[in-house]
Amino acid sequence: MPKPLSLSFDPIARADDLWRQRWGAVPAMGAITSVMRAHQILLAQVDAVVKPYGLTFARYEALVLLTFSRAGELPMSKIGERLMVHPTSVTNTIDRLVKSGYVAKRPNPNDGRGTLASITERGREIVEEATRDLMAMDFGLSAYSEEECAEIFSMLRPLRIAAGDFEQ
Repeated sequence: MPKPLSLSFDPIARADDLWRQRWGAVPAMGAITSVMRAHQILLAQVDAVVKPYGLTFARYEALVLLTFSRAGELPMSKIGERLMVHPTSVTNTIDRLVKSGYVAKRPNPNDGRGTLASITERGREIVEEATRDLMAMDFGLSAYSEEECAEIFSMLRPLRIAAGDFEQ
């Protein structure tokens, strides 16, 4: 993980002040900049934890999704839908998991053009190990209490609803 910046000031707060001086108060600017920086921080932290397993967080999410499925397998289209990513991203993610031996692919017998991805026994072992490590570091959110994590979830939910992630 890169060395922390250790600045003597909050650059996002400074940008917010400068923005306010130039264009007026727009709290959404400070909020979006903070969210984007938090995304960078969290992704770097969780990717560092799963990297020793040959995973990225996106690949880890795919393995978890397969683990949650009843039969340990899902159509590629369903994986994309559940992870809310483009089909090309699903193909790339699953292909890398196949190369690692964590997932297998086969034609979908219920859809002549579709493909099923299934988690392998090695994939199940890896997802358990990576999950243990991610839980030990609170998925990068150890600066927050359980209540604050629930509040973050609640605060971001309307944004996800407005984006059409799911119906309320």
